[in-house]
Amino acid sequence: MRIIQITPGAGKMFCGACLRDNALVMALRKLGHAALLAPLYLPLTLDEEDQTEGAPIFFSGINVYLEQQSALFRRAPEWLHQMLASPTLLNWASGAAAKTRPADLGDMTISMLRGEQGNQARELEDLIVWLRAEKPDVVCLSNALLVGMARRIKAELRVPVLCSLQGEDWFLDALPQQDRDLAWQTAAERAADVDLFIAPSRYFADLMQRRLKLSSDRVQVLPNGLNLEGYPASLERNPGAAPVLGYFARMCREKGLDTLVNAFLILKQRDRVKNLKLRIGGSCGPVDQILVDGLRARLQGANVLADVEFCPNVSRADKQAFLRSLTVFSVPATYGEAFGLYVIEALASGVPVVQPNHAAFPELIAATGGGVLCAPNDEQALAEAIEELFLNPARARALGEAGQIAVRKHFSIETMAARMAEICLAAQRPAM
Repeated sequence: MRIIQITPGAGKMFCGACLRDNALVMALRKLGHAALLAPLYLPLTLDEEDQTEGAPIFFSGINVYLEQQSALFRRAPEWLHQMLASPTLLNWASGAAAKTRPADLGDMTISMLRGEQGNQARELEDLIVWLRAEKPDVVCLSNALLVGMARRIKAELRVPVLCSLQGEDWFLDALPQQDRDLAWQTAAERAADVDLFIAPSRYFADLMQRRLKLSSDRVQVLPNGLNLEGYPASLERNPGAAPVLGYFARMCREKGLDTLVNAFLILKQRDRVKNLKLRIGGSCGPVDQILVDGLRARLQGANVLADVEFCPNVSRADKQAFLRSLTVFSVPATYGEAFGLYVIEALASGVPVVQPNHAAFPELIAATGGGVLCAPNDEQALAEAIEELFLNPARARALGEAGQIAVRKHFSIETMAARMAEICLAAQRPAM
């Protein structure tokens, strides 16, 4: 099959959806499919081999912004349009993109959801021309914020359009009140143009089914997969190593970083886990640095900063080494996480996890047996659950081993790609 995956780039920041889609396209190719990754807005920052293969960046971030701001620019000559889509300029714009917030993007989000009726219709037509030449059998959209494209793609190419679901609710709910309801309404209207939605968890499938007003037969659950190359095949532990609590995700409040730091401070004050260290890794952009600086100051004030290490924006190899250095892992996200690939990454490293008992986390813990749940948004409960694992190393080791085995069996990118290929093939068949 010729499968084209359309994925927004996050510029100079690591993006979980970009990493997943890139790995998925790579795995589909290994299965013999002619898969291609088509980037939008900005370049993709990846920790594996780039699968875009020189494909142009559609919906150039600079053009998209100017088209939203100026009716005159929407009629700009083609040479100017192409110049502002140059890789050099988009790389420059990537730094500014890292500072944007959902609250600043209400009008543009609604316009993009309107597709051919929005201010970026010219960008959509450029994409259609390229897709027509590529002759895909199936087009896959990375998230529901792109559903505005589906109507034109189907009308021009006559192929199925599938759409992944992965955390769109948080973004849309963060829009200004005057934009939020219209954005959800527009997304629900345009969702009717998509043949099938693919959610990474049952929790998120049910949630988005309600919010996008979808029938149950239009949503399938397909858990995210992980490229296991470089992850240990069996449990590796240094019995004499100091106990290390770890976090690896975007360094932001929504992922619960401040909650974990508070739990760490509780544990240090109790001092039942001797010589406890905290390692914090993951994506950190300019907006996130404000929180990180505040947490550093709090840790310094508690005289424990020397026991904490921050490791922002690391490479894939460094991330894997980071995870192997941990004893217990936790990303106590405060919002409704659609999946949480970081949980799978920790378990692939044989590290047991402690996660809040909400959103997709209960599903992941039940499917892997690799961790424990605690009350959400409760730093005291989080500290107690983490402490229990540190004080019971046999149980922690058993959970880590069980999780590692389960991830290799059920959550590899090869497993995901095989199932995705089946879904794409079924979408091509006419309904009986």
